[in-house]
Amino acid sequence: VPAAPEEGNREVLRQLRVDWPSSSASSPLSDAISALKRALGRSPCVTGTATLPEGVICKVHLRSFVEQQGLVGYDPNLDVLLVTEGKLRSLAELQQAVLQGMVRNPAVLPTSCFPHAGGLGNCCSIVHVVNCEDEFQQQQLDLLWRILDPGAHTTLQKYLVCGPVKVTNPSSPVGADQYFQLRKRQMYEASVMKYGELAQDEAWTEVIDTLTAAAIRFEMLSTAHRSQLTLNLEDSSISTKGTKSGAFVMYNCARLATLFDTYQRAVEQGMYTPLPPVSELNFSCLREEGEWLLLFNYLLPFPEVLQQAAELPASSKGIRITANTEAVCKFLIQLSMDFSSYYNRVHVLGEPLPHLFDQMFARLQLLGAVREMFHSALATLHLPPLSQI
Repeated sequence: VPAAPEEGNREVLRQLRVDWPSSSASSPLSDAISALKRALGRSPCVTGTATLPEGVICKVHLRSFVEQQGLVGYDPNLDVLLVTEGKLRSLAELQQAVLQGMVRNPAVLPTSCFPHAGGLGNCCSIVHVVNCEDEFQQQQLDLLWRILDPGAHTTLQKYLVCGPVKVTNPSSPVGADQYFQLRKRQMYEASVMKYGELAQDEAWTEVIDTLTAAAIRFEMLSTAHRSQLTLNLEDSSISTKGTKSGAFVMYNCARLATLFDTYQRAVEQGMYTPLPPVSELNFSCLREEGEWLLLFNYLLPFPEVLQQAAELPASSKGIRITANTEAVCKFLIQLSMDFSSYYNRVHVLGEPLPHLFDQMFARLQLLGAVREMFHSALATLHLPPLSQI
């Protein structure tokens, strides 16, 4: 549950396929804020309802609450919080975002988890995604939530803290929208150079948008989230040719889709026979070094890569967790490089001669598994596979 983005950035998030939680129209924030104010009046951690600075509703003692609850990992400088209307609004947005996420996935949660007044019980875990500069303020909201909502006492809350994002030599401040539009223009220009003038139709627009989203996601997620990310807005590797970009991964994913589409059309035309069951294939026909490299360096270790990348040690002490998104990005980029090398060297769909079918079928089975691996890895980054470029 990251802090809510500015309204102008929501369209960028949509184009990047980020499904950002927002307040539900059926549960207006005003009602939630009123409920939080009533809870303030009942809390033993609240003091100082008189002679307060203008705009301050009350004082809440966070440090004593942390000590009473035995919470570990919170900033030792957390002490007294001056509660304002803005703090309550932020907390109400946090509650609503969590509830919205629960409603979207009711199949994985028991009905008893749905609160009557915001309580969550112990039915879910919450990850606060914050930059290093905002972690202190988010911890304040976290503790205020625990104090005002009894159901949040037992809710597991963890923090995924992201390092700063710096832009090299910016002539002026760069916002999310400018950053997205710049990368999109670069992707369009790179595609024109590679494929010629592009038709201005919906299909090409969708391809460019997907390539742009892939380039940005890989640019962001290839760096460990705790580290500083430095953006070079003139980086020429943001192209269809750069072997370290998300567009290069998408390009190779599309090559696999084209390969299997070509094979299927040939089957329909009677040039090839359909792919036999796996039990009937002769894998001893796979003699290329690149084929066994794809198997041993990628297909076999892939489950372990996913586990390392996605396993959040929620049961560990403290409140910070780590998500190794860079592991999936680096895996996909290296896979794309080795697959591209193999694909450029080996002619998978050979002459339609029966004595060549055994080797072709074995290769198709192998590359079918590689294609599924591409799709699964891209899905962890919320990127759809492209069927053509």
